[in-house]
Amino acid sequence: MAMKRRLWCKSAQLCHCIHRNFSSSSSSLEPFKPPPFFPHRRVVVTGLGMVTPLGCGVETTWNRLIKGESGIRALSLEDLKMNGFDRDTQSYTFDQLTSKVAGIVPSGTKPGEFNEALWLDSKHGKSMAKFISYALCAADEALKDANWIPSEQDEKEKTGVSIGGGIGSIGDILDASQLICEKKLRRLSPFFVPRILINMAAGHVSMKYGFQGPNHAAVTACATGANSIGDAARMIQFGDADVMVAGGTEASIDALSIAGFCRLRALSTKYNSTPQEASRPFDCDRDGFVIGEGAGVLVLEELEHAKKRGAKIYAELRGYGMSGDAHHITQPHTDGRGAILAMSRALKQSGICHDQVDYVNAHATSTPLGDMVEAHAIKSLFSKHAMSGALAFSSTKGAIGHLLGAAGAVEAIFTILAIHKGIAPLSLNISNPDPIFEEAFMPLKTSKKMQIKAALSNAFGFGGTNAALLFAKIS
Repeated sequence: MAMKRRLWCKSAQLCHCIHRNFSSSSSSLEPFKPPPFFPHRRVVVTGLGMVTPLGCGVETTWNRLIKGESGIRALSLEDLKMNGFDRDTQSYTFDQLTSKVAGIVPSGTKPGEFNEALWLDSKHGKSMAKFISYALCAADEALKDANWIPSEQDEKEKTGVSIGGGIGSIGDILDASQLICEKKLRRLSPFFVPRILINMAAGHVSMKYGFQGPNHAAVTACATGANSIGDAARMIQFGDADVMVAGGTEASIDALSIAGFCRLRALSTKYNSTPQEASRPFDCDRDGFVIGEGAGVLVLEELEHAKKRGAKIYAELRGYGMSGDAHHITQPHTDGRGAILAMSRALKQSGICHDQVDYVNAHATSTPLGDMVEAHAIKSLFSKHAMSGALAFSSTKGAIGHLLGAAGAVEAIFTILAIHKGIAPLSLNISNPDPIFEEAFMPLKTSKKMQIKAALSNAFGFGGTNAALLFAKIS
């Protein structure tokens, strides 16, 4: 009853406002006044949650990351999720894949393992693909970390969700196509469409907690996680929400996804017998990325709102830069102009100078061209600051592979933790650095304890989409 009364009051106010504006404008023919001005609202990070190939949970993942451990292993036939096909077809498909390594989330009931059964409730379980389960798990950890489980209606209305994905549930599409081939289309699940829609991750999170603020899902290939976080920050800055649950999720370890990237010649193929050496960003012997899966979710909050409730603050999100390469469907321009533009715009928005950035978490995926171009962009933009050795940088994909739509969010969390804990994580498997590097300008080969006041996180995607997030210690 109270909620109905509140909604009626809001409707009445809106009708009164419309009537007043219509009456005044029709009688005087004067233009409308400018829209209300929203004062600058600062955005901070108050909660973190993640599911990665290093384990389920922020603490498990971070501890293994900085120790230099790897979450990459050899693929098995069962990993391809081809249960609807006969054994011969499964074996033939597996043999045809040129890349047989992946960053797979460890599943089970032990601490640090992902237990999918916990996230498949009786009401919505059949409509949830794994990428949705990953998002629910990471969001739950982030919300508990932020101590933000609102019960008041006004608080729920000012809390939104912005969780995107790269390619959703290709496995479900493969299974559905098999039903067509077998002329068994009547067996198609009524939940087929809800299982494959990217925005259903955000939808399920909002339904679980009753969040009625903005409900948003970016789909920008491998920049998705970063764009979802940046977009959410702007929703807070603009006054659409006080709190946003933001990030990216992906569960693309399946036959068709891997085959597609193999055909693009994007995946590593030289290290099938030594999986933990396969992802080697910035190393001369890199030959492609290692496909991975997981989710990363942040709780973003308006600064005064966070202070008022005594929330723990990890860092401030000060800058969000975007750009387009306008060059090629999968390859960046060799001069790194797109990366430079995105990073420059994040810096400009943040009010922080180039030489005040202490750490960069690079997008570098372990592809021959992409890593070299990003290194050139960092070198060009940060110039003397980079060449002096004062700027630390690394790619954490050496440990977890490339999580596609979740990569930007998971790596944003690594960047935030680097600031919060004063440790810059290493790049794994650099035994023969790319010639672009020199003594002072070199990616971290070991995790480094250092004061980090400001840090950038890069995320780039197919189609030439680029995003950069700049986080800083709260002043």
